[in-house]
Amino acid sequence: MASRDKGRQRIEPGFSSNRRSDDDDMRADPEDRPVRSQKRKPSSRRSTKSKRSRSRRGQRAGFFGLLRRLVYWSFVLCIWSGIAVAGTVIYFAAKMPQTTTWSIPDRPPNVKIVSVEGDLIANRGATGGEAIGLHQMSPYLPQAVVAIEDRRFYSHFGVDPIGFARAMATNVISGRLVQGGSTITQQLAKNLFLTPDRTLERKVQEVLLALWLEHKYSKDQILEMYLNRVYLGSGSYGVAAASRRYFNKSAHDVSLPEAAVIAGLLKAPSRLSPARDPKAAAERSQLVLAAMRDQGMIGDKELSFAMKQPATRAAAYWSGSEHYVADRVMEELPDLIGDVRSDVIIDTTVDLGLQKLGEASIRDLIQKNGEKLNVSQGALVSVDGTGAVRALVGGYDYANSQFDRASEAKRQPGSTFKPFVYLSALEQGRTPESVRVDAPIRIGNWTPGNYNGKYFGKVTLAEALARSLNSVSAQLVMEVGPSTVVDTAHRLGIVSSLNANASLALGTSEVTLLELTDSFVPFANGGYKAPVHIIRRITTHEGKVLYEYKNPKQDQVISERNVGMMNAMLRQTVESGTATKAKFGWPAAGKTGTSQNFRDAWFIGYTSNLTTGVWFGNDDGKPTKKVTGGGLPALAWKEFMVAAHKGVPVAELPGHYQMNETVIDGNDALPDSVPAAEGVPSAQLNPGGPVPPVGLEDQTGSTHPTPPASVGGNGQKARKTTLFDLIMGN
Repeated sequence: MASRDKGRQRIEPGFSSNRRSDDDDMRADPEDRPVRSQKRKPSSRRSTKSKRSRSRRGQRAGFFGLLRRLVYWSFVLCIWSGIAVAGTVIYFAAKMPQTTTWSIPDRPPNVKIVSVEGDLIANRGATGGEAIGLHQMSPYLPQAVVAIEDRRFYSHFGVDPIGFARAMATNVISGRLVQGGSTITQQLAKNLFLTPDRTLERKVQEVLLALWLEHKYSKDQILEMYLNRVYLGSGSYGVAAASRRYFNKSAHDVSLPEAAVIAGLLKAPSRLSPARDPKAAAERSQLVLAAMRDQGMIGDKELSFAMKQPATRAAAYWSGSEHYVADRVMEELPDLIGDVRSDVIIDTTVDLGLQKLGEASIRDLIQKNGEKLNVSQGALVSVDGTGAVRALVGGYDYANSQFDRASEAKRQPGSTFKPFVYLSALEQGRTPESVRVDAPIRIGNWTPGNYNGKYFGKVTLAEALARSLNSVSAQLVMEVGPSTVVDTAHRLGIVSSLNANASLALGTSEVTLLELTDSFVPFANGGYKAPVHIIRRITTHEGKVLYEYKNPKQDQVISERNVGMMNAMLRQTVESGTATKAKFGWPAAGKTGTSQNFRDAWFIGYTSNLTTGVWFGNDDGKPTKKVTGGGLPALAWKEFMVAAHKGVPVAELPGHYQMNETVIDGNDALPDSVPAAEGVPSAQLNPGGPVPPVGLEDQTGSTHPTPPASVGGNGQKARKTTLFDLIMGN
């Protein structure tokens, strides 16, 4: 075998034609392979159509396949998005309290302050106005707000998907935030419960709270809460506050153009406030009117009229003097009822008509004479016989200065303090006919002098008070004792601390206009103390009485005899003394006063009906150009009192003291002067009580010290004497 195979070459089976051999039985040539039936090769045209058809079918199959995949994955995405949203909502909802504990938070309380007639003086509190019902508003207000803020308010369920989508589309097209998608319900939810932070959590909570509000309250209730709480610029919360703030009228009386202005504020309350930018507010209101017309809330005629008659903003809201009254009320309120936790109504004693009269009298005189006489401020207080404040004007213009010069500013009253000196003298036995010598005197190192250094010699106390003679007043203080005068002033109503020294006679201790005026009331009401008060009653909005002023038992602080004598003397001040410019046809009395260097000018006068005090001067204490109490203060007092007594039956002053007639030439009625007593130790000014009786004898039979002086003649000044000379009668 080996030998036979030795010469042969081994050939491996293969399929390559290059190794073809006759003996290669294992190779399969193409012709040896089984052949499948082949279709006839198509022509070139038919081949092209077939390719196009297959291409179209492929494109259609690709488009629908893509669309199917898109729908599928969109559906999957929606499912997962829904799961994510649901999870987010559940997560944030779980962080919120249980719905059973949800409640509408109390609206910040409002303090409504009204006059004795029930007219609104002011609103105080965080909101600036009271809460009112839809039926108490002008119908234009809710319509305007719905038209511009949430046109589908009455049809959606708290969230408006259509409005949200429209707002988002508008914002995308504009490329900036132009519209918001929140409904009125959502805005209310945000205002009631949430912070203004723009976070996903707050937005989710806002939606949940909006759904809860819609479930729990009616649409009208939701709208009413919104209109009473929404911020409308310039410190106003709610349409009632905004109506007062911008148009000085009740929300019930707001016109269509005014309602459009208020509704327009919701977009940007501070920027669109009529008080800040009237033009921007007017432009925005026109958009509101157009929206109301588009929604059929108003017709073409109403739209045309509103466009032609735009809203007119009221004068400066904070300019009225009644705000001094409101500030005074708010200062007293905590002591009467503590913290205010709900809306309250405060009935005051103030007559708003008289308040306006007092404001006008002060304002007019300063406008006419302020620059010429260097006077920039004035104040007025009027009090009735019970101590009730009927008017309180704290300054020339509340808008420029809220400082109350009537009840807060303490100043030297000048000679308006002298009635307490004279009353003290009467209570120790003197009478209006008692005689003193008006001449220069010296008390320690202090030498009080009369205006222009003019003296009148022998004068009765009535004439001395009418002429406001300083030397006689100083003598009386030394006779009765400064401490006695202090006690008298405090007994009648002065509450400020007083220095018990001789210069007290000329009003060197500072007091307020309010307390000084109130201390004159016993002269007007027959001798009874009249505690000053401005609040009559405080009630809740539902009518529950929280406080009511109770007239205290009347304490008689001046005897009937002395009331009659004081009124007889002080009446001469008006009829023939330093306040003749105050005469107006009623029996009236009072006292003028001018502090040192004409810094302060006062007149406190009264009838049996009212006691009114007036002050003029400057806040910085600069001297006026010789303005005296008998000048501007007396003129303002007369203007006010004439109006206040219009239609009131004339009544005499209390007391019937018949005094010997004293004739004083009105041309000699002199203004007052209050020399200072600086640097004088009180021991020198107050030697320790009444001076021993030396000198002239009056009609009561008692004797009193009088300094030697030239009486009558050429009117030359007498030589100055010391206190020792007075005591010894030299």
